[in-house]
Amino acid sequence: MKKVTDHQPKKVDIGGQAVLEGVMMRSPQYVALAVRRPDGSVVCKRDPYISPAKKHKWMGYPFIRGAVSMVTMLTTGMKTLEESARMGGAEEEKPTRFELWLAKKLGKGVDKVVMGVAVVLAVLLSVGLFVLLPNMVIKLFPASATGGMLLLKNLVTGLVRTAILLGYLWFCGRIPDMKRVFRYHGAEHKTVYCHEAGQELTPANARPFTTLHPRCGTSFLLITFILSIVFYSIFDVLVLMLTGFDLGNSYLLRVLTRLLLLPVITGISYEALKGLAHNDGKVCRLLRKPGMQLQRLTTAEPDDGMLEVAIVAMKAALGEMPEGETTEEGYVIAIPAEKTC
Repeated sequence: MKKVTDHQPKKVDIGGQAVLEGVMMRSPQYVALAVRRPDGSVVCKRDPYISPAKKHKWMGYPFIRGAVSMVTMLTTGMKTLEESARMGGAEEEKPTRFELWLAKKLGKGVDKVVMGVAVVLAVLLSVGLFVLLPNMVIKLFPASATGGMLLLKNLVTGLVRTAILLGYLWFCGRIPDMKRVFRYHGAEHKTVYCHEAGQELTPANARPFTTLHPRCGTSFLLITFILSIVFYSIFDVLVLMLTGFDLGNSYLLRVLTRLLLLPVITGISYEALKGLAHNDGKVCRLLRKPGMQLQRLTTAEPDDGMLEVAIVAMKAALGEMPEGETTEEGYVIAIPAEKTC
């Protein structure tokens, strides 16, 4: 069967995240998480969602909302991973003495401390891989105060950063558990497409759609990396013209400016992603194609059982919370073990 690639997105975007044996879907009203347990049953959890822009209007302004979205995705993503592990039946790990000590000092629960540590470590890893490491290549170039050399340095660091991203994603795809997550990622995209096309949410209807979606976070990363080359080149040349100082000759100042300007780059990239995703013109389709092709590293074809899980999450996020028995933890059994695909 020929895959369906054309779609007409609705005004309200539904976002999601794949986790091990599950999918999270987020609508303007709800965040819903569905996970398949070892016995084959599917459990679901839904919480009300209030966007940062509703709490603080300025957080929804163009170019600001991109940076806000990045922080929200990071914190929500960590919480989703933790919750999905509990829903899947993973045993709770006993907190370490350090975590208990830190929780006592900070006056917070162990869960919040662990979550905070995980977020900090994720940020440090990202900064190390995509800011500190790529910019080390400037030490290979001779000291120079010319715009041409600055452009060359930014191009090379940008290519190194992109190569690290490709290598990282390729490596993740070799891990068995991540392969399954990438298949659930594909299920998430197919289900979103099915909803956007106005079709009934069933595995049969979702199956023909492609696993590549223009609003995917993978595309967002590539757009950010590409635009950062252009933005930082313009910024560095302006600094050189106005002050005579070459940021390409100072590793420390170069890294510092990259970190300080990251929210600006994120804001610009977010607007670019939204614009490209919601426009089906030939130019926009061409510009978003590299990001969608990169998703071949982070998505894979799901089976009907995975689509089933994504559909449960989508329906719950849209307001159709499944009816069923409730587990001891308070999760709704959306699909009993004997009724799974």
